[in-house]
Amino acid sequence: MKQSLTRRAMLGALGTAVAATAGCQSPGTSSDSNGNTADQSASADAVAQSESVYADVYQEVADAVVSIRVYSDDTRGGQGSGFLIDDEHIVTNEHVVAGGDEYYVRFADTGWRSATVVGADVYSDLAVLQIGATPDVTPLSFVETETTVGTEVVAIGNPFGLSGSVSAGIVSGVDRNLQSANNFSIADAVQTDAPVNPGNSGGPLVTLDGDVVGVINSGGGDNVAFAISAPLTQRVVPSLIQTGDYDHPYMGVGLQSVSPRLAEANDLEPASGVYIDRIVDGGPSEGVLQGSDGDTTISGTEIPTGGDVVRRMNDTPTPTRQALGSFLALETSPGETVDVLVERDGAQETVELALGSRPEP
Repeated sequence: MKQSLTRRAMLGALGTAVAATAGCQSPGTSSDSNGNTADQSASADAVAQSESVYADVYQEVADAVVSIRVYSDDTRGGQGSGFLIDDEHIVTNEHVVAGGDEYYVRFADTGWRSATVVGADVYSDLAVLQIGATPDVTPLSFVETETTVGTEVVAIGNPFGLSGSVSAGIVSGVDRNLQSANNFSIADAVQTDAPVNPGNSGGPLVTLDGDVVGVINSGGGDNVAFAISAPLTQRVVPSLIQTGDYDHPYMGVGLQSVSPRLAEANDLEPASGVYIDRIVDGGPSEGVLQGSDGDTTISGTEIPTGGDVVRRMNDTPTPTRQALGSFLALETSPGETVDVLVERDGAQETVELALGSRPEP
């Protein structure tokens, strides 16, 4: 379990006190009027600055974060989090509102207000609620640049119904794939070590400047949680507001990242790319891309052979499924035609693929 900021500050102060008691002062260092060395004074300043930064971002963001209650005729209902993006719309997770009949939101300084779902998309796990009137709250904005690993972030939401809770961490990974409906994936997800618990779903993961990095989706274990990325959210949400749904681009294939064994079985060099294992009947890739037509056994494991290996789509390299998924999700739309560089039967060639729309879940 992560220590709180106050707890870490106390431990840091305790360590300083112990060093002072032992008479540990580095040669050439000076003391201030309180007997603190320059290093100790700098450490205390850093702790105070850190506490101020987290307090500031919480004060800036928390008013725009809401608690969500969902009720239905056949269940007790559920709860989650969300955040205001304009003067009437709140972003949350699709799984927070799924199956509901009545929806209520509460800001930090208000009572519960009725809301309606204007759009939801199971494939990105995003939904938008609309409310008639909002308090005097500044909506949250999304980051304008690509999120990098190591960026400090905070998650604000309502874990276990404890409204207005905040936890801190860093972006510990980007370009992750999350499981979605019908064996599809949510591309471009953000990984964080900020603690996330039931009830955080739909809340914002924000930088220390208060900009949204992603929409909290789930916790995957100790120090591992995920958020729907800001770029994907910014593509999906406007469509949910305007039309109530969102069409995702669709290739109609079964994919595998190229593993060492798969590369060995298919004589692939380099051992990277995305392997086409299966072509969906009647899908966009039928007659364009080639799936497995055999298999071989290596160390007792059957490995598929004969499928295309996607090396690049348009000008974007696709060394992994994550890279291919992010390209499709962020750079393409249904109906577009993309150039696909594949390795097929030992040679490379470029084919044109007209993308379709994912089937209804």
